[in-house]
Amino acid sequence: MTAAQSRIHLASQKQLMWWKFKQHRLAVASAVFLIAVYLMILIVEFVAPYSLHTKNVDFIHSPPQRIHLFDKGKFVGPFVYGRTMSLDMDTLRRTYTDNPDDVQPIRFFCRGDSYKFWGLVQSNVHVVCPAPGGQMFLLGTDRLGRDVLSRILYGARISLTIGLIGISISFFLGIVIGGLAGYRGGVFDLIVQRLIEVLQSLPSLPLWMALAAIMPVTWSPLVIYFGITIILGIIDWTGLARAVRSKLLALREEDYVQAAQLMGASTPRVIGRHLVPGFMSHLIASATISIPSMILGETALSFLGLGLRPPITSWGILLTEAKSVSVIAFYPWLLFPIIPVVLVILAFNFLGDGLRDAADPYK
Repeated sequence: MTAAQSRIHLASQKQLMWWKFKQHRLAVASAVFLIAVYLMILIVEFVAPYSLHTKNVDFIHSPPQRIHLFDKGKFVGPFVYGRTMSLDMDTLRRTYTDNPDDVQPIRFFCRGDSYKFWGLVQSNVHVVCPAPGGQMFLLGTDRLGRDVLSRILYGARISLTIGLIGISISFFLGIVIGGLAGYRGGVFDLIVQRLIEVLQSLPSLPLWMALAAIMPVTWSPLVIYFGITIILGIIDWTGLARAVRSKLLALREEDYVQAAQLMGASTPRVIGRHLVPGFMSHLIASATISIPSMILGETALSFLGLGLRPPITSWGILLTEAKSVSVIAFYPWLLFPIIPVVLVILAFNFLGDGLRDAADPYK
């Protein structure tokens, strides 16, 4: 036996899973990307160039600015050109023109708009800022002159956390209901299966819309946020519950389960201590794949005006700016919030594929 073969034979299951996961390069890259994104939302006030509600009334619907490094053949460093605005009196459309004589260097680790970090600590330090008295709209501005890039970064905090909270609720319900159905069987299992079939037969988007529309408009944005999260979590537990049930049906007759029962272990202890850990890796992979559906659910509801509402900002709310064809034709940069949605969904799918392969390292 070679040293490499011996290393594999002596490795623990966790080591085998890690080695198998590292072979899936897209999954590793997706994991790094998602970790970076979730770390970013913890310090989004520090990362965003502008605060969430900063309005630049002189630059309404300003197109994205290009970053330059050289001016007239001379290296200056990252900068943008200042802009002048003219109003077309026939179409009432604003036209912005770069002024090559107005070089505005981009500053790093600088002082800019004031903000309250997590609503607690007052500060005005940013990673990147425009030049004093200048403008820096790398992804353009919206109809109120607010920086699209900053609003996308702030919206990530809501859109990404709603998936994690929703999957936590779904994870809990799926394990408890599916676990009891698979372990107990009988009438309870029959009722759970019929309930799952009914819920899965309902079209998801109309059901989300109906439940979201029930919430009163007088509720605060924070209550609506948790309401949407709970709705997404309650509806999405069925697939996970079925996976848990099928696993427990296969494992409940194992010798170690019967030994635990003979020793007087309760049903919750047998399920939580002896059965669920045996296929936790499969559950994690399933949960990872389910998170994108919750992010898309929130985005769709907010886009339709039935989900989160201002002043809360999410990617779905940002996309409401681009509802009409005329707006998209004149201001296509308002569609930029769809880019992080696509990237995050793809990253979660690739990560789920990698975790699913790693969950069974012996294949």
